[in-house]
This record gives sequence, C-alpha cells and structure tokens, in this order.
Amino acid sequence: MDTVHPGGTVITRLTDGDIRWWTWAGHRANAMLAASLPSVAAPQRRFEDHWIRLCDDLTPTRWKAAVTEATLRLCLPEVDERAVRGLKFSEALPARLAEATLAARSADEGGARAVLTEPVRLTTLNRP
Repeated sequence: MDTVHPGGTVITRLTDGDIRWWTWAGHRANAMLAASLPSVAAPQRRFEDHWIRLCDDLTPTRWKAAVTEATLRLCLPEVDERAVRGLKFSEALPARLAEATLAARSADEGGARAVLTEPVRLTTLNRP
C-alpha cells in the first residue's frame, strides 16, 4: 500500500476497509480538514497527525465536490467540552468565546489550505 506519493497526497482503502487520506499535515491541520469536509470525513471525524479517516462509501465525484466546497470555507475544529472546562479562567469567559479560543488554537489554517491545493492520488476506491 502506497501512503506517500511525490506529487501530492494519497487516499487508500486499508485491508480492514477503512479509507484514509494520508495528508502528512499534522494534527492541527488535519483537525481543521476533518471539520471542513463533513460530507466525506468519517462520522466520528477520526484523524491523527498523518491521516484522516474518510467515509466508507467515498467516490471520486463526492471527493472532488467536498474539496471544492472546503477550499471556499474552512471550518475550525470542534472543541471538547472538557477542554473548555479546563481552560484557565473558563468560568470568567462566555462559553462561545472559550470554544472559539480553543478552536483557533487547535487549527492550522495555512497547513490545511496547503494540503487542499495539492493533487490527490485516489487508490483502491473502487475495490471492495
């Protein structure tokens, strides 16, 4: 399985059926990308530093539409309520401000935009 391609990023189907987009972009960029691709990111929006899990029924057509939409409007990642409660002075902040602060801290807009502009190699999407 190739997860690295010199001309951009790669989307692969793993042997367990998971489809992953190997961005190699880092945790903060992938958090932002997962939030910005709701129609193709897995429902739990699982991601790590190197990859984002995508929906099992992903097609090249759905992928292209989702990326086009995401380039027009990047979204900040969702913030865990526990992180908001753990924020210093959280009781003194309005909840929305605390969430926005943490979301902005956990995002990498430059990294996300860079990955969205790279070519993507789709492999094994049509195989069971």
